[in-house]
Amino acid sequence: MGKNLFSLFLKSVCPLCGRPGEEVVCRDCTRQLQGCAWPAPAQGWRGKLPVFIWGEYGGALKRAIAVLKYDLRPEVGDLLGQWLARDWLKSPLGKQRGLTVVPIPLHADKLKARGFNQAEAIARSFAQITGYQLQGQGLVRVRATAALFGLSLGEREQNLKDALQIRPAWRCQQRILLVDDIYTTGTTVGEAAQVLRSAGMAVAGVAAIAGPNPASLLLR
Repeated sequence: MGKNLFSLFLKSVCPLCGRPGEEVVCRDCTRQLQGCAWPAPAQGWRGKLPVFIWGEYGGALKRAIAVLKYDLRPEVGDLLGQWLARDWLKSPLGKQRGLTVVPIPLHADKLKARGFNQAEAIARSFAQITGYQLQGQGLVRVRATAALFGLSLGEREQNLKDALQIRPAWRCQQRILLVDDIYTTGTTVGEAAQVLRSAGMAVAGVAAIAGPNPASLLLR
């Protein structure tokens, strides 16, 4: 009995529910997270800025992203990036080669407070599995911006205007895949794509962990 109790304490604790587990998240939370995955994440891959969205922003996935960002658990981002990569490789997009993965940046003050960029944590494991090149600091957020939640589309665009820049002396010859944790209206990634394209760089599209059903993006 004593040995079993000692083994229980050696197990990691699931950051989502607090129960013991042997993986990053426990089996039950893994099942709940996988239940959030969209059946066809590549359906939004068309138009000026194609989008690949892994799952629905709600329930367990919303909780996981909150734990990642506010409980400072980058290992959750690593796990989500792996799942994003595996579903990417299963889709027709997995045949693409010669991409450079660039995460949406945090402002320096927020990065210092948090200690890591959640989009970069996702992008790093995504790049490791897909074999794509990672440029974790290709973009810089030079101006702190207000939270986008509750803002209108126009307010979002004004909030992000001139907030992103390319890191000095960095240029990319490959097509760029932007990576973020959450896709809502596309304002942030749209601004990032505009900055990159204005510098003569090609943007293939966006990969995000959570957002609306990719099929619904075809109706916009």
